[in-house]
Amino acid sequence: MRKIFLLSGILFCLSVFVNAQGTAMSVYAELGGPGLASINFDTRFSKKEGGFGGRIGVGGFSLRDDFTGNRVGIVFLPIGVNYLMGRDNRNYFEIGGGVTPVFGTGEISNDFSGTFGHIIIGYRSQPANGGFTFRAFICPIFGNGVFIPYYAGLSFGYKFANGSK
Repeated sequence: MRKIFLLSGILFCLSVFVNAQGTAMSVYAELGGPGLASINFDTRFSKKEGGFGGRIGVGGFSLRDDFTGNRVGIVFLPIGVNYLMGRDNRNYFEIGGGVTPVFGTGEISNDFSGTFGHIIIGYRSQPANGGFTFRAFICPIFGNGVFIPYYAGLSFGYKFANGSK
């Protein structure tokens, strides 16, 4: 639980810093991808709409163990960098990669804790002046001798207006 509060604090500080810089930033819910079911924060590293950027998020799930009746859970923290290429200010080709630390809670903490890498190749729609965003992507994941090449994801969210305009 402390890790989730720490991540929330980092996201808040990052959003204040990015907003002061006038760079584009988005918040989106993602299904699939490196966070399984996650909430993410994405920002550009410059005042341009495209180019290099980064993302951080938190996701996971909780289940009840049928044998013991105890709750167990898994928390994903996807962290990555990306690059957006586009000819207009709305449609982009996205390529990126990163790591996702995974933390198991309860009785499964040893079985499901670790880290895996991911690559993202996909499409992103985000308006220049803020509004609804959409992402669809292929997300190969790898780690601990495992490689899943056909994993994918979808994201829906909101891009805040760029303060530099």
